[in-house]
Order: sequence, then C-alpha cells, then structure tokens
Amino acid sequence: MAESIARDRLPTAGARRGGPLIVTEDVELLDDLLRLCAAAGAEPEVHHSLPERRGSWEQAPMVLVGDDAVRRCRGAVRRRGVMLVGRDEDAPDVWRSAVEIGAEYVLRLPESEGWLVDQIANAAEGVGRPALTVGVIGGRGGSGASTLACALAVTAAGAGRRSMLIDGDPLGGGIDVLLGGERAEGMRWPDFAHSRGRVGAGALEESLPALHGLRVLSWGRDDCVVIPPPAMRAVLAAARRLGGVVVVDLPRRVDESVAEALGQLDIGLLVVPGELRAVAAAKRVASTVGMILDDLRVVARGPYAAGLDDRWVAQALGLPLAGELPLDAGLSVAQESGAPPGGGPRDPLARFCAAFWERASVPDGVAGLGAGGAS
Repeated sequence: MAESIARDRLPTAGARRGGPLIVTEDVELLDDLLRLCAAAGAEPEVHHSLPERRGSWEQAPMVLVGDDAVRRCRGAVRRRGVMLVGRDEDAPDVWRSAVEIGAEYVLRLPESEGWLVDQIANAAEGVGRPALTVGVIGGRGGSGASTLACALAVTAAGAGRRSMLIDGDPLGGGIDVLLGGERAEGMRWPDFAHSRGRVGAGALEESLPALHGLRVLSWGRDDCVVIPPPAMRAVLAAARRLGGVVVVDLPRRVDESVAEALGQLDIGLLVVPGELRAVAAAKRVASTVGMILDDLRVVARGPYAAGLDDRWVAQALGLPLAGELPLDAGLSVAQESGAPPGGGPRDPLARFCAAFWERASVPDGVAGLGAGGAS
C-alpha cells in the first residue's frame, strides 16, 4: 500500500526522460525494483548509496530509496519524487526515516507494485497535462459523426497540435477508410484486444498508422469486433497521456467498452440531423450517454424539416448547442480525390472544426477547456 506524506503530484515534463534513481544494497529488493522498472519500460540508474556523480540525485525523474539505505541518504538535497521502499510492514521508525530523507511516499512491496509501476512509467514518459479528449456520436445512423470526427482530428493536426483519432465503433467500417489509409502500415484494434494494465503512451503512438499528420487507431479487416473494457481503458489512457488532442468516433449503443471510453471524454458531440425522427432517436442516445458523460453538446446538421433549426434541435434535446454543421457540397468530390474530411482550410467543415478548437482553447498541443462550443 502506498502512503503519502505530501499531497503534491510528482513532477512531470513534456518529453520522455530517463528511469528512476534506485539506492539500495538489498539484492532481493533491487531485483523487485528492476522488474517493476522493466514493466514500466524504464531504465533505472542503480547505486548502493548517494551517487557521487553531481546532479544524479537532483536530476533523476524520481528516486527509490530502499529502507536499508536510509542512513546512507541522510543529508541529500531535498527534492520532490523521493519514495522510501521496503517489505516490512512493521518496520520501526519508518515515518521518521522517511522524514530524514525527505520522502513523499512510503511503499511496501508487493502491495504497492501496481501503483509504483504507474508512477515509474509516468516519470519516465514525462507525462504532462492530458489530451483534450472529444467523442463524436451520431444521433441516428448516417448522421455524419465519423466524418466530423475525422475532420476534427485532421484540422487539429493541421494547426500543429499533437493529434490522435480513435475508432470506437467496430461496426462502422473502419475510420481509416475515410482517411484513405486502409492499407497504411501500423497496428489496429485487434492488436490491442488483450491489453491489460498500462499501455506505454510512446509505444502506442509509434505503433499506429500516420495519416495526414495524425495517428489513427482503427479496426482491422478481420472479424474482430469486440474490444474488452480493460483494453479500451488502457489504450485511451495511454492516448490521453500523450497530450494534445484525442478524438474518438463512438457508436450510438453504449456497452461496457463504450462506457469506458465515455468515462475518459472531456466533451461529447452529438451529431443530429434536422429531422423529427432523428431528434427522437438522438434523445434516446443522449439519455444513455448523459448518464456517464457530463459535457454533451449538440451539433445540428441541415437541411432542416419545416419549422426546425439548429437552436430548436438543441432545445428539444435539452443540451447546449456546439454549433451547426455546415453543408459541404464538395466533400464527396474532395474525398474521391484523396483529400480527407477537413483537409481543405477554406472548406466549410474545416472552418467549423477550426472554430470549435479555438473555443475549446487548446493552444500549442496543450489541453484546456474554454467556454462554449463552435458556432
């Protein structure tokens, strides 16, 4: 069990750094810590006492001090990210020892192993602010949700933001097809179906197809149409740790895996055509999605039935209006020529997406929520 002395989080940065500094002479404890570092994908620096090389203690992303090495670490420079690690639950004066070396956490193995692996991986990856994660859901079939999801990711990447597009709809035909990348090399959802625990953020990014300046996780061409909830949770968490923008194309039905995805969204966009039947269908979708996602907004899409407009659609659903999805007569022609949705900066769809990102306040790939939606 991990016990915290200080409430502050460990220091993080935007780029991958080295592994932790380990200080111990306990061979068995060292074996355990090396195993946990390997599980986290980190390469540690090991010493039996305070390192002689200047800056090693201060500059390491985190420090793991074995309970056998407390005496040898007295007098070290005070810094954040120091953890006292041991096995003996009843070790005397453990808290006094932690205070002597400025440790923020007291850990006991094996109880704290899972938590410690996450902390080691976070420190090694230099995790910063998580990505602004936006889910796009169709109010009814054929509403254009997948097209909007593609356009949002493409415009974000075009503006220089670190972007990832995730296809969360196994029956949608593959979002990579919309981007013209069905034959692009890289991993697909079936490759992650058995993922558990933690997925390395950098490894995830490097393994996916790169299309139009962004990374894309889509479905394969085989019969695998089910992703277990733990895999969805692990993959989306890794994507968010990369920072920037993550866009998720989601189905209208909410199963356990979709619920996992909804739980990691910052904003949901419900695309609703301006028809009475579409609004009725979208109301059922909204009631289910709204049980998990707090921030769900309407994107209305014309043409509208008589007496309807974008504000009427939003009011009928009882949701805030993110904006009106413009008609783009040249979209089909552009896609036939290989241009992705949102790829033309002057296209109506691209302008809509650019306005959405501007109001969502995502400067230079750093996530942050602003007021309102696109208009």
